[in-house]
Amino acid sequence: MNLNKLQPSLLHHLPIVIVTSLKMYFRATLLTAGLLPLGNALPRPQLTYDENTGPVGGVDPPFPTFTAAVGDLRGSTDLQGGIASRPPTSGGDSAVVPDPELVNGQEADADLGLYLDFNSATAPNGPQPIRGGLGGTDPGPRTFEYEKLNPDLFAPPGTDSGDVPNAMWPLGLSHNRAGIGNESGWARQQNTAVLPAATEMAGVDMRLAPQALVLKGSVRVAAMNEDGASFIDDVTAGDVWFFPPGIPHSLQALDEGCEFLLVFDDGNFSEEDTFLATEMLLRSPKEVWAKDLEIDVSALDNIPQDQKYIFNGTPAPADIEKQNITGSAGALSGPTGYTYHWSQQEFHNTTGGSVKILDPVTFPIADMFSAALVVLEPGALREVHWHTTSDEWSYFLQGSARITVFKAPESSRTFDFTAGDVGYIPQAQGHYVENTGTEDVIFLEVLQAKKFGDISASQWLALTPRQVVKDTLGFSDDILDKLPKDKTLIKPGNANLTALAGESS
Repeated sequence: MNLNKLQPSLLHHLPIVIVTSLKMYFRATLLTAGLLPLGNALPRPQLTYDENTGPVGGVDPPFPTFTAAVGDLRGSTDLQGGIASRPPTSGGDSAVVPDPELVNGQEADADLGLYLDFNSATAPNGPQPIRGGLGGTDPGPRTFEYEKLNPDLFAPPGTDSGDVPNAMWPLGLSHNRAGIGNESGWARQQNTAVLPAATEMAGVDMRLAPQALVLKGSVRVAAMNEDGASFIDDVTAGDVWFFPPGIPHSLQALDEGCEFLLVFDDGNFSEEDTFLATEMLLRSPKEVWAKDLEIDVSALDNIPQDQKYIFNGTPAPADIEKQNITGSAGALSGPTGYTYHWSQQEFHNTTGGSVKILDPVTFPIADMFSAALVVLEPGALREVHWHTTSDEWSYFLQGSARITVFKAPESSRTFDFTAGDVGYIPQAQGHYVENTGTEDVIFLEVLQAKKFGDISASQWLALTPRQVVKDTLGFSDDILDKLPKDKTLIKPGNANLTALAGESS
């Protein structure tokens, strides 16, 4: 059970969280002054975005304004087929897109699969689903922003084939569950209801309990195991906590609040099913609780009559020892502790980016949980790989990237990701992550595994008998000489992703 509390002086923008769950945590969002519309703001436009304009579906907007009801709801039977006059074969409403604008690299060979920056498509008809002569124009109706965010779905590389389940979900499209009280916080989730392929893991984006990587602020974590041994620690941005199933715990935001992302080991998990202390007391007879807690039944008259999931509370003392309560079983620490100060671990740096890994090798309590935090420079690639024992749950913290998922024997599909998106790749399906933007990409890879690991495609080919590779793929000895026999994790690359088209960006 989570009993999260906030400084009273911070109640206007720093929430508190009450949650209990199975495996791990990660992110949430601040409500910032200036982002909300003013009460006296102009009523229109409520939302501005690019879309195709003009006649559509037999309607030619804008319609005139009427002050009274005019016209019939149903048309005449004279409009039935074979009776009504036929439309002209040409010269009527046209689906022709005049002068479609193609972006840099769009006319290159489709199998090159160059990343297409549709933000540069400024024509009235927006981006077009054309790649290397494949596809065709799209007259609409459309909202161009979706296509600009997902160019590899709108104009897929020629190498995409067959059917691959959706592997991407933006948490910005998830419903928010609001906390109790003034700006106390919120939670939004991804599970199989929105990403059906993600059967083994789910995620919750929360403002201010199981496994968690803290993104913003600091949190006081307290828990107790089956023996009655207690645990308390303070964690900050970049740190992690992990609670095995059923371990009761509390999370208390410190002076600057907190945001984090939770990851659970069940794709069907829902925050609506969280185990709450308030609900537990409400759902059993008061007589039983009075007996169990060894108190007078009248002491239960003031317990909340509704669940407290995310709520405002009392500030935590700066001195953690004032909240360190220990019984005869003593305190947990070190290998038995529930936190890991991952923020203090140095990155492994290489050409193209950086990586650091956390798994039970160094964090023993986190059984079957492994993660890598990856930074990719512009144009760099998290090498083509797959995981042999686990699905992969990914979360993008910064930048823009794309992933092609290969599903044996012959299907593949390419997806685009930006900050706040969740990715999901089933076990043993090949994939990569390519930075498609102009800033570093930062993302998290999560596995259900006792040790973080993967199969590197390039290393596999380098360590396979040469003649087998030559006979299978037609590679020359010069190519095979260049293949790395050690795993590289990250491959550097040209930040100009259309350079192979022979054009300058």
